[in-house]
Amino acid sequence: MALAAAGTCLAGNYTNFDLAIYIPVNVVHSFESPEVLSNEWNTISRQLKVDKVYIEVQRDRQTNSDALLEDVKQFFLDRGVRVAGGMALSDGSIGGQFNSFCYTDPNDRAFIKSAAELAARHFDEIIQDDFFFDMTKKDSDIAAKGDKTWTQFRLELMDEAAENLIIKPARAVNPRVKLVIKFPNWYEHFQGLGYDLDREPRLFDGIYTGTETRDPVITDQHLQQYESYEIFRYFENIAPGRNGGGWVDTYSIRYLDRYAEQLWDTMFAKAPQMMLFEWSGMLRPIEPGDRASWENLPTSFNSREMPRSSADPTMAAVAAYSLEQVDSFLGKLGNPIGIACYKPYQSTGEDFLHNYLGMIGIPIDLRPEFPTNANLVLLTESAKFDPDIVAKIKDQLIAGKSVVITSGLLRALQNRGIQDIVEAQETDRSVFAHEFSNGYGAGNFSTLGDDNQPGILFPQIVFLTNDAWSLVRAEANGNSFPVLLMDRYSKGVLYVWTIPDNFNDLYSLPTAVTSAIKNYVMHGFPVRADGPAQVALFAYDNNSFIVESYLPTPTNEMVSVAGNFRHLKNLVTGEVLEGRVQSVPGWQRRQNPDGDDRVSFNVHLLPHSYEVFEAEN
Repeated sequence: MALAAAGTCLAGNYTNFDLAIYIPVNVVHSFESPEVLSNEWNTISRQLKVDKVYIEVQRDRQTNSDALLEDVKQFFLDRGVRVAGGMALSDGSIGGQFNSFCYTDPNDRAFIKSAAELAARHFDEIIQDDFFFDMTKKDSDIAAKGDKTWTQFRLELMDEAAENLIIKPARAVNPRVKLVIKFPNWYEHFQGLGYDLDREPRLFDGIYTGTETRDPVITDQHLQQYESYEIFRYFENIAPGRNGGGWVDTYSIRYLDRYAEQLWDTMFAKAPQMMLFEWSGMLRPIEPGDRASWENLPTSFNSREMPRSSADPTMAAVAAYSLEQVDSFLGKLGNPIGIACYKPYQSTGEDFLHNYLGMIGIPIDLRPEFPTNANLVLLTESAKFDPDIVAKIKDQLIAGKSVVITSGLLRALQNRGIQDIVEAQETDRSVFAHEFSNGYGAGNFSTLGDDNQPGILFPQIVFLTNDAWSLVRAEANGNSFPVLLMDRYSKGVLYVWTIPDNFNDLYSLPTAVTSAIKNYVMHGFPVRADGPAQVALFAYDNNSFIVESYLPTPTNEMVSVAGNFRHLKNLVTGEVLEGRVQSVPGWQRRQNPDGDDRVSFNVHLLPHSYEVFEAEN
């Protein structure tokens, strides 16, 4: 096959990251026609600067020939574009539901091995798309499983398959090959399907992160927007320096800004590469979607300012505009920081709650090991998978530090020794509340929010008066129930945070309630954003930060910084905001003597937009 020459696209087109496009096997197959590849490349490359492509060798049991793979590979090399291989171990679908290979079937095992060898013959780098999991329960699986749980069986099976069906066969063909596993976005449930976040990052040469969150309402996963940032940081903590990038697709979005937001948030997490899935998606015509209410506002994704490099721009132009925009300031941001959170390997519980907390403005630093160096640790129910978690909580408190546990973790630990720290219990009762208050002791009661708030269903927690203290309360028909409870133990403080039954109800809490909770959960953090929910804060260790709104209407955030800073410089526009000292009221300081004075700024955010700042003296 002879391919027509085209203009050269040099690698290294961006300052702070590389940009790659994934090309699925069926698209590669269409490149048997030289004109198809040449024409489609011309369309994409006129709009988007591409550093690298991943050329897939197998998906759904379809493979491409050695000759075609070499021709397509050479086409891109001739144009200064780096190349790698890709594999997707999917096996079609069952009524629209994913289907995996059967890893106890000798024929399937032989096919997977041959696909890995095919890829290694042509590429020095191969990425496994996120279908390297096991969901079959065939007779051969049932017999092999024996008395093990499905989770235990699948973890062991997939670790064995990684070594013997992919890694060893590929390296036997090509000793230079770098093997990368891409983990998908549903990390809470990985272990049940055989994804091993503990061992697989050590088996493979590198990992890659699925940062696609799509739409949080119309999709079955309901992943919150913040996850595009948080999951990359979590995986970076699992495999520091070996997390190759973030992966976003164009699917299941109701408005165009949602695609741009996924790209931005991946970059805010400091991903070194952005993978665009997939080639055909970059050729799709632009569909603005349901964004009429902010279409005429100068939002961060301003479609009317987007450069028009062709008469009929496609999604490639949207990706280019979104990524070039953030590339202009990413280098001015330091290393991401957040509230230390602990999620043990192979754990689940209060699924994806960390991302909901990110959506109410609490920056999350999720780690697979208990962060003993943090002054405050936030623990959700997933921490119950650590058999020594109560002892670790005690050690943290004895060291004079703080621990925040959720109501889900309190429930999980009630028969595992948590009562040795605090004699509080989650009951089997719930309360429907729409009023809130804070303060404790005579004369220190303060109402938070107003009576028009929507009702929220909370689990009821009972505690011993004067042993523990309710800092923030939910009020219902003249009775009160703790939303944030505290108890002193040794030299430290334990907080119990009551989480609504529906995590989305966190967004319905009055701003005053989330601010009162942040007074404790974010104590000492260098920057805070107080305002409506569904506004995220991304913070960095050089006094820079980003505030991003996912709301469909304009909003105002009260941003406050600690230290001697009196100004905020907008790193995009150069505008400088003047701050004012925000003193802690006397009675709040008595109840929280470590409370600090801060300098506050009013930040106006347009719909689906972000602002980037650096604190200055």
